Amino acid sequence: MKQKEKLSGKSKAKTLLKDIVRHRNNYLFMAPFLIVFFTFTILPVIMSMGLSFSYFNVLEAPKFIGLRNYYKLFLNDPLFLKALSNTVILAVITGPVGYMLSLFMAWVLNEFSPKVRTFLTIIFYTPALCGGTFVIWSLIYSGDQYGLLNGILMSLNLIYEPIQWMTDTAYMMPAAIIVILWTSFGTGFLSFIAGIQGVDKTMYEAGALDGVKNRWQELWYITLPSMKPQLMFGAVMSITGAFGIGDLISGIFGFPSVGYELYTLVHELQDYGNTRFDMGYASAIATVLFVIMVLLNKIIQKLLAKVGQ
Repeated sequence: MKQKEKLSGKSKAKTLLKDIVRHRNNYLFMAPFLIVFFTFTILPVIMSMGLSFSYFNVLEAPKFIGLRNYYKLFLNDPLFLKALSNTVILAVITGPVGYMLSLFMAWVLNEFSPKVRTFLTIIFYTPALCGGTFVIWSLIYSGDQYGLLNGILMSLNLIYEPIQWMTDTAYMMPAAIIVILWTSFGTGFLSFIAGIQGVDKTMYEAGALDGVKNRWQELWYITLPSMKPQLMFGAVMSITGAFGIGDLISGIFGFPSVGYELYTLVHELQDYGNTRFDMGYASAIATVLFVIMVLLNKIIQKLLAKVGQ
């Protein structure tokens, strides 16, 4: 069995080498991107995984300590468990909901004329592009009577005193979810629009002849199966965004937030990496976050494989 695996590995390597030689011009053009991608993406991930088994304070050489960082993470760091819980809650809610909202709105916008579609796309995409989002929502969530949300609710007699949206733990999580969903129409949203636009129109005519009766059946049996690469890309971006939540929350609710109510894995990573300079422990946190994202991407791949079946 091991010999077969070795032979298959050698044959794959030979096949890859032959392919590189045969298409050397293509690989030559790809080389700059591959070098940059390996240097600034793959290599740092590998180094981070290695550092997660060490104590490294930047000033001294890394010292191998085995699984001690992971032991501390899961058994002796209540803030990590709090951050993990908050991150999962935010990701489970904002990830799928933001993904479905982006896909649905892309499908709806496809029905408009090109000029109107372009204008509406810019409007939806701008919140994800704008760096001053926290300024706008800080004004909306201001805790006095002059805050936009408090002012509206008080004018409608729905509340009689201002709500402290950014400091009251009863409201902080729902308030953060609304902000995150508002900024969820990002690159994945644009890929959905491009994917829907790229579907061959004759497939809808063929589908009508095969018994597709309404728009929902068109969406499930024709549109979605035809744009699986865009669906996968949107899922990856959604997962990455959902588990990478940190800076937006810090800008609105502070760092750390009151009672650590919105303390996430990104905050824990920033605390140990940027403030305490405990790079070994920070690398362990980053590795856990990376593994979670990879596992979720595998699950999403299996789910998307069933689309249209």
